[in-house]
Amino acid sequence: MSITAAMVKELREKTGVGMMDCKAALTETNGDMEAAIDWLRTKGLAKAAKKADRVAAEGLVGVASEGTKAAVVELNSETDFVARNEAFQALIAGTSQAALAVDGDLEALASSTFPGSSKSVSDTIKDAIATIGENMSLRRSAALSVSSGAVATYVHSAIADNLGKIGVLVALESEGDAAEVAAFGRKIAMHVAATNPLSLGVEDLDQDVVERERQIFSEQARESGKPENIIEKMVEGRLRKFYEEVTLTKQAFVIDPDNTVEQAVEAFAKTLGKPVKLTGFVRYALGEGIEKEQTDFAAEVAAAVGS
Repeated sequence: MSITAAMVKELREKTGVGMMDCKAALTETNGDMEAAIDWLRTKGLAKAAKKADRVAAEGLVGVASEGTKAAVVELNSETDFVARNEAFQALIAGTSQAALAVDGDLEALASSTFPGSSKSVSDTIKDAIATIGENMSLRRSAALSVSSGAVATYVHSAIADNLGKIGVLVALESEGDAAEVAAFGRKIAMHVAATNPLSLGVEDLDQDVVERERQIFSEQARESGKPENIIEKMVEGRLRKFYEEVTLTKQAFVIDPDNTVEQAVEAFAKTLGKPVKLTGFVRYALGEGIEKEQTDFAAEVAAAVGS
């Protein structure tokens, strides 16, 4: 039987499953709509689709490293409880490893092969949704690498090796001892976890952010009634202070507040006896930017009692 686009569309509307999966289901069942739905359910796809509208803002951030490369991944679930499920932890650990091979590219990661399996990362996650019974979402991934040196990793609020609520990568280029560079990089990664800088340096800052701050500082300074030339100096002074707060290299180093991160790197390079360059960082905090559904538990209980 010929499978038409209209049939695929109808099955997709009934199940919420992707077009390619719907076409495969109809092909397998010779166009029988109800049998196709059952086929999708046996594969766990229809179950996963029905959960797809539920907010997944919990879960875990995972990191993985190998040689001079490291990757970080965020995999979301609906509840924090699932984050303590060993199967979910194994899922994100494997996904983090897979991210290394694709340089953190999210689309490539989804279609890449899950370690120790013949299935893709995307299909492995679908299987886990059906097994664990919660919506899950592979939200983002990133990787950093250096030609020599180390990409240090750090996980804050870890609940298992390399899995937790905040994951950080810090890349340091150096010809010095890799183990020493990695140990120092971990200290910077801990700093990044604590301070959440907006960028590596001043030149990397989003210019829209800088301009917005400049406008705010200008309006504040003009309220003083001082001349324009004085206002300009006031604004530049406040911008310098802003840079010290939000750029990694200019921030006071948490472990040694008398020095900036930039100065700490210079001091470490002298101790190491080799140049060291801080080339990048990535910081993922679980669920940041996701609008979580707010529930009033007391209201829910009252409604249940009254029904």
